[in-house]
Amino acid sequence: MHILYFHQHFSTPGGATGTRSYEMARRAIQYGHHVTMVCGSYGVGATGLDRPFVSGRRRGFVDGIDVIEFNLRYANTDSLVKRSGTFAKFAWGSIGLVMREKYDLVFATTTPLTAGIPGICARWLRRKPFVFEVRDLWPELPREMGVIKNPLVLAALSLLEWASYRSAHRCIALSPGIAKGIERRGVKPDQIALIPNGCDITLFNAPNVTPWRPADVSPADLMAIFTGTHGLANGLDALLDAAAVLKSRQRQDIKLVLVGAGKLKNHLIARADKESLTNVIFHDPIPKAQLAGLMAAADLGIQCLANVPAFYFGTSPNKFFDYIAAGLPVLNNYPGWLAEMIVQNDCGFAVPPDNAPLLASALQQAADDKSRLQQMGQNGAALAERAFDRRDLSQRWVEWTTQTVEN
Repeated sequence: MHILYFHQHFSTPGGATGTRSYEMARRAIQYGHHVTMVCGSYGVGATGLDRPFVSGRRRGFVDGIDVIEFNLRYANTDSLVKRSGTFAKFAWGSIGLVMREKYDLVFATTTPLTAGIPGICARWLRRKPFVFEVRDLWPELPREMGVIKNPLVLAALSLLEWASYRSAHRCIALSPGIAKGIERRGVKPDQIALIPNGCDITLFNAPNVTPWRPADVSPADLMAIFTGTHGLANGLDALLDAAAVLKSRQRQDIKLVLVGAGKLKNHLIARADKESLTNVIFHDPIPKAQLAGLMAAADLGIQCLANVPAFYFGTSPNKFFDYIAAGLPVLNNYPGWLAEMIVQNDCGFAVPPDNAPLLASALQQAADDKSRLQQMGQNGAALAERAFDRRDLSQRWVEWTTQTVEN
């Protein structure tokens, strides 16, 4: 079977972002399917292609995946207008491929929501099976965050969401809240599969990983790491608030290491400098293999998001699954399905949002009881292997996706 796979932010493990689509495509190839991956040029990603662009795109095989990359640069630091233009251009180019390429099935994954447009065209113009994977609920998230306020834009996004869901023969949700959101738009439950982000145990729990720490973190320090985008949705000012509390409590033995890039990173660095928060260390994005070494030396992983109710059950963060794959306990700062999972499996700390003293106290508990922290990490690793091994989830993905054609 030939799967035409649309993911604008696709990356191989050579990049510094999630590799879910890479892993899913690789598993499909192992089952004998052919995968053509259509993507753009994501700032912290790596498509594996290095040849020049010709007429706005380039194409080649990467680890068995037929990759088509549009020359459309995207970064979290881009303005909303620029990002919207990039999304629209990618959708337009994708429609052209849908109409020209030979394939048996279209698979499209968000974000952005415009990823559904080529699938809609494939379903109704070429009568091809279409599977739609939803990583975030739009326009619910941008509306609750206040990023998009124009009622006409929100209405258009809502219509596109409805059309994408109802055009798809099957849907995949990455979290329980997303599955319920899809169902609310009229999709039958038996057409929705919950396949969350998974744990790359072979990478993050490999015996040959070399642990390392930034120069400003001593071996005796508790090193708590955040690895991901430094954007509005992540609410990282909450970590600086906790760092200020730790400073006032004279706990300089606790270091917060923030790894990544994003629109608010310069603001965060400026604030840390202004308040002399020497217990916060910023690091540039790093490839997954190098990240595995950092996690091997860390004591705690931080799962941080802004206090937006839509996030509680409507996200499936890569970083959480990377943490538990590496055997790291997790400190989570918002309620929802991940917080409940952390408590139920005793694999970290769940604190309420917008409460810097409690967040700081959780970090102190971690620093003051390393043996308990180690047990939490072991519990998380067991959870990763038992419920979220990416090898098992990718097999479920292949079976659910390809059965669309068989049925």
